[in-house]
Amino acid sequence: MCRKKIAIIAAMEREVRPLIRNWKVRMIEHDGRRYRLFENGEAAVVCGGIGAEAARRATEAAIREVKPLRVLSVGFAGAVDGLLLGQVIEPRIVINAADGVRTDVGSGEGILVTSATVAGKEQKARLGKAYGASAVDMEAAAVAQGAHARGVEFAALKAISDDADFEMPALDRFVAQDGSFRSARFAGHVALRPWLWGTTITLARNSSKASKALCGAIVSYLGREKLSRGTGVSPVQPGEDAPRSTSKLESTAVTIAQSGQ
Repeated sequence: MCRKKIAIIAAMEREVRPLIRNWKVRMIEHDGRRYRLFENGEAAVVCGGIGAEAARRATEAAIREVKPLRVLSVGFAGAVDGLLLGQVIEPRIVINAADGVRTDVGSGEGILVTSATVAGKEQKARLGKAYGASAVDMEAAAVAQGAHARGVEFAALKAISDDADFEMPALDRFVAQDGSFRSARFAGHVALRPWLWGTTITLARNSSKASKALCGAIVSYLGREKLSRGTGVSPVQPGEDAPRSTSKLESTAVTIAQSGQ
């Protein structure tokens, strides 16, 4: 067992596929469930499934396996107001809408609220008004509480996959109890309902854009943390140039950039 500095928790592999494409992978088991653990240097990724319970279990699995110094919740989020498709946020505050528990990350900006269900246009607006949030996700609060319960630092990075006015299709019914998404069943549902085709195609395109933006942000985040913790150099701030490197992180960044061309 090799201790990692950062354990990254995502819901689905497609959210982080550009990042983990060339990472090493092995299977781990926790609480009766098997996970694919992706590893690259001092970072590890576990994709645990959609929703709070799946996120909690994945967080426990990652902490138990790699003993990280920090857990980073990553994935897609819906914008409440002002944020644009593909924009990545690093929230200062994460709030669980289910119980009102607030987590102050200690850095970052803005508020992310975690919902128990896929939030449509009206629900995003209600949550934004109730909590002063700029974005809504489904896992960050559970990851935060799991990390803090075990004395591990927490942070989050979320990419906007649907703007404030986008009306999400009804996806909750296609989320299995273990947090996996029943893609085949959803595809069959959409195929018989032509009025959903446009929305579904737009969602797929938005998700692809959000994934590339998210993975680029994760690479930058890991690079900042490596500089800050490993060499004593202050983290690179937005708009500043990081020192040149030939690390695996840089190779991953190049791959992600090329995939967007």
